[in-house]
Amino acid sequence: MKAARRWRLHAPLALLAAHAGVRAASDAATGPAPRAPVDVSRLPAPGSYRLPRIIRAPDGEVLDVDGRAHRLHRLLAGRLTVLSFMYTYCRDPEGCPKAWAAMEGLHAALRAEAPLAAVSQLVSLSFDPSHDTPQQMRLYGGERARDARVRWRFLTTRSVPALLPLLDGFGQDVTVETDERGRPARTLNHLLKLFLIDDQLQVREIYSVATLAPEAMLNDLRTLSLERAALKP
Repeated sequence: MKAARRWRLHAPLALLAAHAGVRAASDAATGPAPRAPVDVSRLPAPGSYRLPRIIRAPDGEVLDVDGRAHRLHRLLAGRLTVLSFMYTYCRDPEGCPKAWAAMEGLHAALRAEAPLAAVSQLVSLSFDPSHDTPQQMRLYGGERARDARVRWRFLTTRSVPALLPLLDGFGQDVTVETDERGRPARTLNHLLKLFLIDDQLQVREIYSVATLAPEAMLNDLRTLSLERAALKP
């Protein structure tokens, strides 16, 4: 019988890194309380509402699909971003596949809205650096990673310790299933969250299963784009 084990950020990093299949998580819940499902037929006009500044996005080293190292802040600064944590072999219909479908819907919408696409980007960041190498992320991204019309970055990290500050900073939880001997299984359970980040590195919205609608995310990107334009001298 399998048991679920939650690895906490205050556990020794050496212990976490020693378990190749184990990921870590913060227990801190970040952002506003869950909202009711979005009625996309009643979205307010872009720019008619304001999105709060929730937290500053954390920084850390990430790897792109070519294995090049970057600071996350350098990749986020200056663009409007929707960021999703994921892992390439996730099969939970309420997890990564649902996030992927929403990101694909947003990707298609941005392809049809070039001015907004020029100031926006999508980011998929792996929970599992031991499996999701840069090469694996390149395969996962496929043509989307090379689409010049809409920037979609597929990122991973060098190791679990390199991933921990990002999970902690975003308040992203992960549980790792273990077998009857306490060995980590290759099953990760995580609370689905997508993060809307402005060009000043501020998280402005956190989408959950209930609020994960491409139309709503597009509306929020348009709102931040109008805000961005209004702040220009």
